[in-house]
Amino acid sequence: MRNSKNSRTFAAAKKKHRGVEQLVARQAHNLEVARSNPASATKNSEKAPADGAFLISGAEELGQNSEIMVESVGESTGSSPTKKMTIPEDLLSTARIIEFTLPRLHTGKNWYVDFFAYDPVSDRMKRKKYMLDRTRKRSERRTMATLLISNLTQRLIKGWNPWVMNDSTRHLAPFPEVMKNYRDYISALEVKGTMKHKTAYDYMSRVRSLEEYIEECHVGIRYVYQFDRTMIVDYLDYLIMDKDVSATTRNNHRTWLSTLCTWLVERKYIDRNPCEGIHMLREREKKRDALTAAALTRMREYLYNKNRYFLLACMMEYYTFIRPDELRHIRLGDISIRNREVTVPAEVAKNHRERRVGLNKKVIRLMVELNTFDAPSHYYLFGEDLRPGPEMTYLNSFRYEWGKMRKALRWPDSYQFYSLKDSGIRDLANAEGVVVARDQAGHTDVAITNRYLKKGSVVPDTVKDFEGAL
Repeated sequence: MRNSKNSRTFAAAKKKHRGVEQLVARQAHNLEVARSNPASATKNSEKAPADGAFLISGAEELGQNSEIMVESVGESTGSSPTKKMTIPEDLLSTARIIEFTLPRLHTGKNWYVDFFAYDPVSDRMKRKKYMLDRTRKRSERRTMATLLISNLTQRLIKGWNPWVMNDSTRHLAPFPEVMKNYRDYISALEVKGTMKHKTAYDYMSRVRSLEEYIEECHVGIRYVYQFDRTMIVDYLDYLIMDKDVSATTRNNHRTWLSTLCTWLVERKYIDRNPCEGIHMLREREKKRDALTAAALTRMREYLYNKNRYFLLACMMEYYTFIRPDELRHIRLGDISIRNREVTVPAEVAKNHRERRVGLNKKVIRLMVELNTFDAPSHYYLFGEDLRPGPEMTYLNSFRYEWGKMRKALRWPDSYQFYSLKDSGIRDLANAEGVVVARDQAGHTDVAITNRYLKKGSVVPDTVKDFEGAL
């Protein structure tokens, strides 16, 4: 009698357990297996995962405050592996199964962190392993292991799966290697002509500034995922408070950092751009004034006696409005004496569009006086010592020569080399009209006057003959 009763109890428990297994199989998206062989849905082909692996069935089928089965896969305590408990519905917000083991640190001959996660493709638990042997000091290994375990645990809880999102593991790439890849990328863009030399130079300079901060302040960043919003804000504050840079320079670094982070996101090193939401500082109006007629006359007289080649550069800037970096790239073959024009090639122009500008007769007379056209046509107009040569003059050479002259003439800092362009546009617009000045400057709109006008395709003779103050 008692044996019969025990048999019925065992059969009922076995039937109930089989029903739970069928429910788990359906939640594991293995419906076909669940219909034919329920027990196979929870089978693992590798060795049993470590302590902390959980299979939780959803609340939708079990109902509110229902009794559900929580099966712990791993450590055997001698008691039944299945425990019966009541879990409130608010702890089961989704109907999907979360299946993983908590990351753990292993020490010995090799140090590593590992965990098991369900692979839906192979339908089994697979181990994910991160080696820590690259770090030599034991204390640093433990620190990195703590950070890694914390990061992995948070991501696993949020639903991350290393087998479903395999490329996201690039966030553990060493930061120095990532920056080397970024340098190589910038260099390749420069070689192919996609990025101008000055832009590439600026980007490389900002990379060096960032690396100097990391070294000087002992930031301790090792992996690219550590390049987060907190570190970026600290770096921008460092520029303002420690390096005492202007708001404009700080904002320029912030813009570059956003460009760098976009590059990191596109290559799956990080999940999102941490620069989003970091505001720009309010900047002062640019401190640059146009030169007066008296200042232009004084400059011409001073440079004619001291440095006529730099005087030619100043006259080119005043009369042609060619940007300083573009001016470095102009070759003698780009100048037409017959048409009195200078062609700015597309690969040189800032907007990558070829344009022609008028060449004033005063500039041509100085060129003839300096025997400029005795050099081969492939020579740069401004080479070594600002004379025609096979190699263009160095970056910021115009600014350097201008600084020496400004100091000698005791001019204020608001008088800059680029002030010559402001002065030339002002004088040409006053003499011949704003449309003529707009076309000579290569503008698509009249930003100075806030009026939008159609750009002409022919260089007018008025540009070539107008009498300027220089």
